[in-house]
Amino acid sequence: MSLDLKRVASEPLTSVAPLVDGLRAAEKPRAEHRLGLEHEKFIYPVGSAQPVPYEGPNGVGALLETLAPGGYEPFRETPQSPVIALQKGMAAISLEPGGQFELSGSPFFTAREAHEENLAHLKETKAAAARLGLRLVGLGYRPVGTTGEMPWMPKTRYQVMRRTLPERGRLALNMMLMTSTGQVSLDWADEADCVKKTVTVARLSPLLVALYANSPLVEGKPSGYMTFRSRVWEEVDPTRCGYLPSWFDGSFSYQAYVDWALDAPLLFLRRNGEYRHPKLTFRQLIKEGYEGKPPDMGDWTDHLSTLFPEVRLKKVLEVRGADCGSAAMTGALGALWRGLLYDAQALEEAQLLLPRLSFTEHLSFHDTARREGLAGKLGAHELHRLAGEMVSIAKRGLQRLDPQDAPLLAPLEEVAASGRSPAQAVLDAWAKDPRPEVLMTRFEL
Repeated sequence: MSLDLKRVASEPLTSVAPLVDGLRAAEKPRAEHRLGLEHEKFIYPVGSAQPVPYEGPNGVGALLETLAPGGYEPFRETPQSPVIALQKGMAAISLEPGGQFELSGSPFFTAREAHEENLAHLKETKAAAARLGLRLVGLGYRPVGTTGEMPWMPKTRYQVMRRTLPERGRLALNMMLMTSTGQVSLDWADEADCVKKTVTVARLSPLLVALYANSPLVEGKPSGYMTFRSRVWEEVDPTRCGYLPSWFDGSFSYQAYVDWALDAPLLFLRRNGEYRHPKLTFRQLIKEGYEGKPPDMGDWTDHLSTLFPEVRLKKVLEVRGADCGSAAMTGALGALWRGLLYDAQALEEAQLLLPRLSFTEHLSFHDTARREGLAGKLGAHELHRLAGEMVSIAKRGLQRLDPQDAPLLAPLEEVAASGRSPAQAVLDAWAKDPRPEVLMTRFEL
């Protein structure tokens, strides 16, 4: 999540070496490794499935204003602009393009601390929403409505991306307006640790997708996918989304990630308080400059924030494969990856869980996971059993690392054992009563 703070100029970039150094500068001693949760959710009126605009006495802006007196610092792009985010300490509440309400949580040493922060945020936000006749809904994709019917939040970055990103993919606006996710951010110690963690997360991501699949409906009909949210990303921009081939051929490194990012087209450049759209990749920008001047690290930071791979590197490692779900499922997300990645033995076991797949084979695995969820198979292996073993590895890791985090994994153990992705409950509820407002009540947070 970026609050788009005022751009600060830095030394000109004339080579890629400082970009690699930026990833190296993010390294932290293992004793300082923390995690943070991000939890998006949809806002709907009580008793309705209509999207909520920013404006009005019961709009998303009013919800921010209702929350602000609780110790938050409002954020505006300019002194005259509307409030688009709230900050309290290291936590921030921000808005996705279609009004999805997001908590970007503080970094914590334990998953339970991150979970408790999210629970407190949900309690506070639900109380504020109720005063406005609004409610929070935990699904991965809006089950009804089209992009043309959705509101847009008053954030300049989104207005620019609204024009530029659809040039790259047919479902770009669907991603911006219709999807909702849960994410976890983690640390790494050095380049070898970063490579091991990133590749492990990438290889396990289809199991994460299946465990958290929670978006089977599109425009009031079953889509054929357990997670249509994951399907949307296939047609956003192939140069900035999905998986890197280097994650599967043994060549991944800081340099490999930088090289991949350099070849993604710019979505915007901020200059003199304006957003520009040069038709350049970042590599071309370094070589050619813009308006007679080279880019700087502020431009690179902006660019990294417009890349959306399944595992994203900035100052932290972001795991991006989960649909939005319940608070318990979101808490489990932090515990899952803490247990898998922060315990050395668990990380070794996780690397051995799946057969080694080529890039092409992995894309097929991912497609199976998003279509069939936990009911799918990888060869002769049932995905729900593989997912269950992944959760078991994480639990053993937590029992060695911090047993008090282990109970957070209970929802994932239950989901994996059932063999049913959360999306199946959505389909069952829809088949029983296909009224959108009833479905929203069923999956209210």
